[in-house]
Amino acid sequence: MSLEFVDESIGQNEKGTLWRLLKYLGPHKGRVALALLLLLGATVADVLQPILVKVFLDRYLIPRHFPETQLILLGAAYLLLVIMTAGLNVLQLLMFQTLALDIIQSLRVELFDKVQTLALEFFDQTPVGVLVSRITNDTQAILDMFMTVLSTFVQNIVIVIGVMGGMFALDPRLAFYCLFILPVMGLVMWVYQKVSSPVFRVSRQRLALLNAKLNESLQGMAIIQAMRQERRLRREFGDVNEAYRKVRYRNTQINGLMLRPLVDVIFMFSLIVVLGFYGTQSFFHAINIGILYAFVTYLSRFFEPFNNMMDRLNFFQQAMVSAERVFRILDNPSRRPEPEGADRPAITRGEVRFDDVSFSYDGETDVLKHLSFVAKPGQTVALVGHTGSGKSTTINLLMRFYPVERGRITIDGHDLKSFSEDEIRSKMGLVLQEPFLFVGDIASNVRLGNEELDDEAVQEAAQFVQADQFIDHLPDGYHAPIGERGATLSTGQRQLLSFARTVVRQPTILVLDEATASVDTETEDLIQDSLRKMRHGRTTIAIAHRLSTIQDADLILVLHHGEVVERGTHQELLAKRGLYHKMYLLQGGLKESAVGQ
Repeated sequence: MSLEFVDESIGQNEKGTLWRLLKYLGPHKGRVALALLLLLGATVADVLQPILVKVFLDRYLIPRHFPETQLILLGAAYLLLVIMTAGLNVLQLLMFQTLALDIIQSLRVELFDKVQTLALEFFDQTPVGVLVSRITNDTQAILDMFMTVLSTFVQNIVIVIGVMGGMFALDPRLAFYCLFILPVMGLVMWVYQKVSSPVFRVSRQRLALLNAKLNESLQGMAIIQAMRQERRLRREFGDVNEAYRKVRYRNTQINGLMLRPLVDVIFMFSLIVVLGFYGTQSFFHAINIGILYAFVTYLSRFFEPFNNMMDRLNFFQQAMVSAERVFRILDNPSRRPEPEGADRPAITRGEVRFDDVSFSYDGETDVLKHLSFVAKPGQTVALVGHTGSGKSTTINLLMRFYPVERGRITIDGHDLKSFSEDEIRSKMGLVLQEPFLFVGDIASNVRLGNEELDDEAVQEAAQFVQADQFIDHLPDGYHAPIGERGATLSTGQRQLLSFARTVVRQPTILVLDEATASVDTETEDLIQDSLRKMRHGRTTIAIAHRLSTIQDADLILVLHHGEVVERGTHQELLAKRGLYHKMYLLQGGLKESAVGQ
């Protein structure tokens, strides 16, 4: 999937996005008010400094009048203002930055929580690298806005107001003329925003695509090296990286033209106007040097805030684009199926019934067609069939990963939609073909955060599935560290741990999604006895890749293109000499059948 498709519907309403971001300041009103008060104090102290220099020039330096006491007081006052400006700026900066860190921390947690509630179809359509970019890079851009842009904009707006007040106090006529600078600077900032916004949006898209390509390459490194795909992946990564470089270069060109250089040109024209005004006045009467110094100083300080704001517009634009992308996930209506109705039944016996269930992922092609069967308490129902026959979809519907749209699934006579999430997850144990382990140790991967399970329960579960045979040989036993995705363990060992963490919860219904397909024959033989013990007294729904593992199933359903084409026990299906019989022969049953004849 191209990232352009992912982001093509991002809105353009930056005012709404900014307003929504500012709402995150709501719980911190007191801290914001204090930071603004400190900022106001620093600005007032900064604006008063040129006034003191003007007093020194006009009253003491030019008349060559140097009263010691008054000069000491004037110097002390100026030094105090400098210290106040620096100290208050440091305090307000620290407050704004700590405030920004707190806001982004809560935003990241909110975004992560939202991701965990999204339906699986969202993850089927969205690359992992794109989501990683949203939670890391995009929230970091928003953090930069709160830490630098927001405080800078507020501070510089206050400085502009203070400087304009100082200008009017010195020379109202010239200050009035300088007011015309404001709409000019506003126009420059508006044009920059319009020109740069699309470039920033494409830039963030390219960066997310870069992360997606990098994530895919790192996860598939074993296949890349085994299939000698290094050159192809290097070329593809280079193309994505070059596309990102080009758009960043375009961004640099816009910044180089429209940020400080353009503001400096406007400042020079303004300075020419001020000096020309006072130069003309000097032909008619004496010019007060102190006023000229103070006005020129105010003029430079008047433009410096605009320079700062223009520099920060770069970060502001990135933050707006990033915020749109973050809010797009937060506003995503896709959610995993929620319980319906007021009743919340409990799973007790474990009877599973599919009643005329049909399902389609895309709304057009049915993956399941009128599927009906009953798994009575304690029975094992196996699903077999070729790839794409609908086996995994059946499991996904039973685990309520996807909503049942047509037909009905019941457990103990109650509609699957009425059960709470906790009831389904606690009473239904799922073992996947590819086990997933978390960074931690053996015990934590069996316990999975359930502190009610003590070490004895963990060890009993491991012994039950015979995982203790390899755990006891590890240097740290049950506290042996496990790396990312359990890379330090073999596939069979990881699968045994997945069995252990399922059986430790004593589920009523056991769901096996080709649980032995990825293990070697020796390991399969090792866990077959454990599987039989696990299935005893439990309703089991098993997807079988190796038919030899489900010969003792109470009911075998043969799926083909989403439909049940055969059903019965192992011996009954062999006797029919249909699709199941062909599959059995292909898997090595030919010799056994010949011997039987």
